Amino acid sequence: MVRPSMGPLGGSGISVSNLSLGSWRTFERVPREVGVAVMGKARESGINFLDDARYNDETGTAPIKSRYSEVVFGELFRASGWKRDEVVLANKLWWEFWPEEDAAAELDGSLGRMGMDHLDLVYAERPPEGLGLDEVVRQVGGLLTAGKVRAWGILNWPAAQIAEVGGIAAEQGVPTPAAAQLAYSVAMRSPVEDAEMVAALESCGASAVASFAMLGGVLTGKYLDEGAQGRWTGELDDPRLRSGHDAAVALRELAARAGTTAAALAIAFPLLNPLVASVLFGATSPEQVAANVEALKLLESLDDATLAQLRGIGASNP
Repeated sequence: MVRPSMGPLGGSGISVSNLSLGSWRTFERVPREVGVAVMGKARESGINFLDDARYNDETGTAPIKSRYSEVVFGELFRASGWKRDEVVLANKLWWEFWPEEDAAAELDGSLGRMGMDHLDLVYAERPPEGLGLDEVVRQVGGLLTAGKVRAWGILNWPAAQIAEVGGIAAEQGVPTPAAAQLAYSVAMRSPVEDAEMVAALESCGASAVASFAMLGGVLTGKYLDEGAQGRWTGELDDPRLRSGHDAAVALRELAARAGTTAAALAIAFPLLNPLVASVLFGATSPEQVAANVEALKLLESLDDATLAQLRGIGASNP
C-alpha cells in the first residue's frame, strides 16, 4: 500500500506527511461513526498532519453556535485512536475577538475545546484593522515561548505581508513563519506560483501547504455531468470556480488516457511544486481518504509526457 512521504515543514524542524487531513465544514455534517472512520483511515494510511479550524455551526443542531467544530474534532481524534505525540496538529488564529481576546486567550479557548495542551502549528489569519504586524509577531512569539505552539504560519496572506512579517520576526528574534496555507490547484496557480510569493516564502524559509486543491470538488469533474449535485451546485459562476470548468474537462481527458481519475491528478498536481510540503484535503468517507492516498502513486508512475500535460492544464490561469 502506498503511504504518504514525510518532509520538512519550512525551517521548523517538524516533519509532515505530504497529505494532510482538514476538518473545515466536514465533521459536523457527517454521523459520528463516519467521522471516526475518516480519522481512523487517515491514521492507518500514514497521514500525520491534521488541520482543525473553528467555524460557526451551519447545521442548526450544535449545542453552541460557534466553535463547536473544535469540540467535535477533539472527540473524533480521541475516538479514532490517535496518540497526541504521533501527529502534527494545526489550528488557526482568526483574531476573531481582537482586541478583547489576544492570541493567548484565543488559543487557550481553542485548546480547551479540543481537549489539547498545545499545537504543533498555528496559522495566523490576516490581522484585522488596528492590529499591526509587529504586534502579530510579538503575540505569536509569546505563544512559542510559552510552549503552546511549536511553530507558526500564515493563512492566505499576500506576498508583501509575508515578506514583511518575516523581516519583523527576525528583528524581534522570533522564528519566521514555517508555513503558508494557500489555495493552490491546477486551475488556480496564483498566488503560489507568482514570483513575489515564491520570493516571500523563500525569504522566510517557509513551505506552502496547498488548500482547495480540488477547487471544492469542481476538479473531480462531477459538475460536468448533467444534474450533478454538490456544495457548489448553482454557484459555479463564483470567480474562484469559473476557471475550474475547463480544467476539469482537461483533467478528465488526461485521466482517461493515463488510466487514473481526475481527482487523483488534482491531488497530485500541487506536489509537483517543490515549495509545497503538503496538500490539505477534507473527506466525508474513509474511501475518500484512501483514494487521495492512492493518488500519490501518480507521482512515481506517470511518465514525463503525462506530467508535462498535467503541468500545462490551467497554466495561464490567474
